[in-house]
Amino acid sequence: MTKSLAAALCVAMFAGCTGQQMSVRGESDNATVQGNEPRVVAITPQLLASAQPSVPAAALPSEIVSYRPETYRIQPGDTLLVTVWDHPELTTPAGSQQQAVTNGRLVQPDGSFFYPYAGKINVTGMSIEQLRSTLANRLSKYLRDPQLDVNVVGYGSRVSVQGAFADTTPQEITTVPLTLAQAIGKARIDPEQADLSGFVLTRDQRNYPIDLDALNRDGKTAPTIYLKPGDQLFLPFNDRKQVYVIGEVMRPQAITFKTTDLSLTQALGRSGGLNPVTSKGSAVYVIRGIEDLQNAQTTVYHLNAKSPAAFALGSRFPLRAGDVVWVGPAGVTRWNRFLSQLLPLSGLINNAAAAQYNLDRAGN
Repeated sequence: MTKSLAAALCVAMFAGCTGQQMSVRGESDNATVQGNEPRVVAITPQLLASAQPSVPAAALPSEIVSYRPETYRIQPGDTLLVTVWDHPELTTPAGSQQQAVTNGRLVQPDGSFFYPYAGKINVTGMSIEQLRSTLANRLSKYLRDPQLDVNVVGYGSRVSVQGAFADTTPQEITTVPLTLAQAIGKARIDPEQADLSGFVLTRDQRNYPIDLDALNRDGKTAPTIYLKPGDQLFLPFNDRKQVYVIGEVMRPQAITFKTTDLSLTQALGRSGGLNPVTSKGSAVYVIRGIEDLQNAQTTVYHLNAKSPAAFALGSRFPLRAGDVVWVGPAGVTRWNRFLSQLLPLSGLINNAAAAQYNLDRAGN
């Protein structure tokens, strides 16, 4: 009875340890899969040729690319310094030793600007030259041929910066046009935490996704994009943009990536490659759609990586956030694991048999 029980347990454990092989469907296989059973597709040159490009062409909205700043327009929050030549009492009422900002006058939130003898003026949207002309005309009632100059010494127009930047301080829009590249350079991207493909420019309550990674690939340079007052720049963190590499690799881990995509070969490389002792080269799988198993069919992509040339296919296979890369064990690894599970159990069975034998002898 003891030997029969041990043999039955061996068969059951070996069957569970070896498992069942997945049936791989080619890209032309149109067989219907019942329920939510995974669909297994082989990674072949034909599959890669028929798939969409891993990095889509980066297209920017025409209204973003075509925008060109006009002559600087005065905005609420600006500080203006008016210089009236030969009249220091009007130019530097706080004293000549004070800074220009101290002697300047603030444009109020409603757009109004007050200057002695000129009164209150609504200056929002005016150019510097238009304000200079308006002030000269009003002061001419009290001064003969007034000579004056107008400068902006503090700026109220801002571009907000949020997300994976080292410096998220709002940046000023000045008389010198500010470009997107300049703003990003000043804010300094956090290279470890940023998702370059998820950048968003918000303008006039509309979001414009801009893939910074795709725009600067293959030796290309992103076009010049000018910013305008009120623009918002957001660069998301990549903490939720992960693929998971498990199984017989040197360093199983979750891998975050900041680019548009990550290839299968790159993911395996970051994990130290396949374990040369325990892995089965023909059992490399990418499981996609696992986050919604109940409502959608999961697709499993299979790569036969027995030869180094197979990794050329892997370098052209783009992974997506949420993908699970699994490398199966070799046959000897399964056998060794079976033995490691069997030996403690067989010892337990033998001990039980010995105890039963002693009880039988004691009874006799």
